[in-house]
Amino acid sequence: MIFFSGVAASSRSRTLFINRNRNQSFHFYPMTSIKVKLRASNSADSTGTVYYQVIHERKVRHLATPYTLLRSEWNERRSAPGVSADSGRNRTLSWYRECISRDVERIRRIIRDLEARTLVFTADDIIDEFKLFRLTYSVGSYTRSLIDLMHRHEKKRTAETYMCALRSFMKFRNNCDLTLDALSAEIVESYEAALRKRGNTPNTTSFYMRILRAVYNRAVDEGAIEDERPFRHVYTGVEKTVKRALPLPLIRKMKHLDLSANPATEYARDMFLMSFYLRGMSFIDMAFLRKKDLADGRIVYRRRKTGQTLHIGWTPEMQSLIDKYSESGSEYLLPILAGDVADKRKAYRNAAYRINRHLKKVGARLGLKIPLTMYCARHSWASAAKTKGIPLGVISEGMGHDSETTTRIYLASLESSVVDKANSIILNSL
Repeated sequence: MIFFSGVAASSRSRTLFINRNRNQSFHFYPMTSIKVKLRASNSADSTGTVYYQVIHERKVRHLATPYTLLRSEWNERRSAPGVSADSGRNRTLSWYRECISRDVERIRRIIRDLEARTLVFTADDIIDEFKLFRLTYSVGSYTRSLIDLMHRHEKKRTAETYMCALRSFMKFRNNCDLTLDALSAEIVESYEAALRKRGNTPNTTSFYMRILRAVYNRAVDEGAIEDERPFRHVYTGVEKTVKRALPLPLIRKMKHLDLSANPATEYARDMFLMSFYLRGMSFIDMAFLRKKDLADGRIVYRRRKTGQTLHIGWTPEMQSLIDKYSESGSEYLLPILAGDVADKRKAYRNAAYRINRHLKKVGARLGLKIPLTMYCARHSWASAAKTKGIPLGVISEGMGHDSETTTRIYLASLESSVVDKANSIILNSL
């Protein structure tokens, strides 16, 4: 028999004893008890549902759980999941035991909190508090609350990555949500294994793990859950990716490809070249460049990813593409966000998808073994600068390949003319 004792912070000022017996009955003397029970199916081949019976001041309330068991998998004497004849089920039953123990501990905490906060509470109050926790601090609900907060703070890109990670995790869970404190190391490791089985690279699995860990840690910081370190055995680092840069001879060959028979592919090639001309500018920054950002022979823009302001000298190569795709009625410099669209971020994503799809055709014409995407333009400019012997301080080692912080430090400390000179050296090689 295990006893826990303490003093309730209420006017009753009585000692609180908790008795856990072998039947999984948790007693809060003098008036509260919790029992774990199985509502078994009438059929031996069908599963029943575990539920909690909460008795407070002689009022009985039941709380359903998502844990389903066959009658043969239930240990009646211990009022807990036992073992299964199917060895594959035993890991699930073990996890159920952990979850049930955690749920009961959560109910115990709720009762202690209610004792401390109020003189009078009911069994319904206990049940409602538990349901509120399960609703608020499930992986799905809590992540969506953080996403809403990001939208309010205008962190739309971060919100999109969190939603992408949440969809991935819920797909793994078959849309079955669970509370954050039930996110065990075993579940996290199984999720990582499932991602790898789908063919995801270590960097992709790490991306999902880091976001899920950030959500978990946020709940820990709020004091909602205890830190059980469920991510300690999964990879959350960043590996150097396969080289995506195109050498200058291939960029030159791409520039002179005759793609006039397929305007969509030609347009995709030209947007790739424009990114290269603009020192590897990211596609989202290109999409939102405005005509007013070009003045006095320079483009001045703020990077959406880091917030830093960059200055780029305007060149004849850039002007030739602007002349080719000029749109007098648009406020944007490049023809990416065409028309008066309400959801510009959605329009940008659709444009990126279409361009990358056509760039794969360009890559096939060039005989590339890797998929050609807009992101390759950024790597290609950095690689070309390095090949030309331009100091690493100028190009900041691939413009963020290893450390975005270092990239910002390098670029912020350079005169724009130095970087423009580097760009001229590269463009003159075409």
